[in-house]
Amino acid sequence: MRKKTKRKTFENVEVIDAGAKGKSVGKAPDGRVIFLTNAVPGDVVDVMTTKKRKAYFEGVATNFHKFSDKRTEPVCEHFGVCGGCKWQHMGYEHQLYFKQKEVENNLKRIGNVELPGITPILGSKEHYFYRNKMEFSFSDSRWLTQEEINSDNEIEDRNALGFHIPGMWDKILDIKKCHLQQDPSNAIRLETKNFANENGLTFFNPRKQKGLLRTLMIRTSSTGEIMVLVQFYENNEAHRELLLNHLQETFPEITALLYVVNTKGNDTIYDQEIVCFAGRDHIFEEMEDLHFKINAKSFYQTNSAQAYELYKITRDFAGLSGNELVYDLYTGTGTIAQFIAKNAKKVVGVESVPEAIEDAKSNAKHNNISNVDFFVGDMKNVFNDAFIAEHGQPDVIVTDPPRDGMHKQVVEQLLSVAPAKIVYVSCNSATQARDLALMNEKYKITKVQPVDMFPQTHHVENVVLLEKRV
Repeated sequence: MRKKTKRKTFENVEVIDAGAKGKSVGKAPDGRVIFLTNAVPGDVVDVMTTKKRKAYFEGVATNFHKFSDKRTEPVCEHFGVCGGCKWQHMGYEHQLYFKQKEVENNLKRIGNVELPGITPILGSKEHYFYRNKMEFSFSDSRWLTQEEINSDNEIEDRNALGFHIPGMWDKILDIKKCHLQQDPSNAIRLETKNFANENGLTFFNPRKQKGLLRTLMIRTSSTGEIMVLVQFYENNEAHRELLLNHLQETFPEITALLYVVNTKGNDTIYDQEIVCFAGRDHIFEEMEDLHFKINAKSFYQTNSAQAYELYKITRDFAGLSGNELVYDLYTGTGTIAQFIAKNAKKVVGVESVPEAIEDAKSNAKHNNISNVDFFVGDMKNVFNDAFIAEHGQPDVIVTDPPRDGMHKQVVEQLLSVAPAKIVYVSCNSATQARDLALMNEKYKITKVQPVDMFPQTHHVENVVLLEKRV
């Protein structure tokens, strides 16, 4: 049996910084770092530890001697329980400061590369209601508040439609109002739950693997279109149609009303058949003169307004004159490729997800873009010498890899191909810094631009321009 960690208490700890994963940082009397989940830099607190490691502690602030001037009042009633907006108690200008600092620290400490002056982070105009996609889970045994647990009252309504409690796969927090997605998202979610309760539709139990209603996905677009996808665990046609007909009648503005019956152990839909119940099976997103068709399985940046800013920076860094052959690695649904195509001679996109490449081809056709080609396959296997020989020597490469960064073989191939410019878009400046270090001998960093895509969270995007050393 694993030995329980003995909890320690530290008094009058000054919170000095913001750390990884939205946690704040204090120092124990012995100099070890303490990562805190509920404090803001500038707070002075008493801490109870929850975990002890060789080099650090994890803990919670149990008493506040001084509140930081960086604090602000959270707008959401679920803050502190829901794990979605961990920085909601920090003023937005301070959020931007710590995001910028994280990018600079990672590039300097992990990358150990020479940097130009880093452009100030581009903040989001909208601090709330900026997401175009939200996924909610049903549960027949919702997370109870401490007040409910302490109460003698019998709790009858245990159904929930909301978010997973951080670190607990089977516990769902029932959400009254979410401040991340614009209306009518909240109205659709609340009406779905209320109608299900009133009509005896059962909510999913992940441990017992039973119940009708499993998940609810709502997508909105800057064009005003709405997609609603209800995922059912049980194939009960009468109950399914009862709910979907009600949603169609109550919210006639829904553009795409879809459903899936998924009896697997997990609720991922990418291997499932999506059925269009009403309207069409997709919505459209718009960016400049481009339209992107988005279906239930499509990837699209979840902050539409900031995605546009991110892509403009990428296009500006590429500095295209119209004569360049550009490779867009990890192209996804080809949004960046199509966005820069009018400034390039040709763009070649590569992506490992077949469905994403089908979306990319379909959108390029819809947008009448003829100077883009898309190819599917694992990047380290596809992006090789034979591929370069067939499709040409690129003048510029844009790379936008997942959080883990680029595979070492992909970095090696980039160095072998050696285009004049590389534009590296990243959602994780730590892995980006690791990759930049590997390219430092052949490339110098000439521009750095952090972009805030996700206000109220610690996440930050970063765009770097690398130019070949002479």
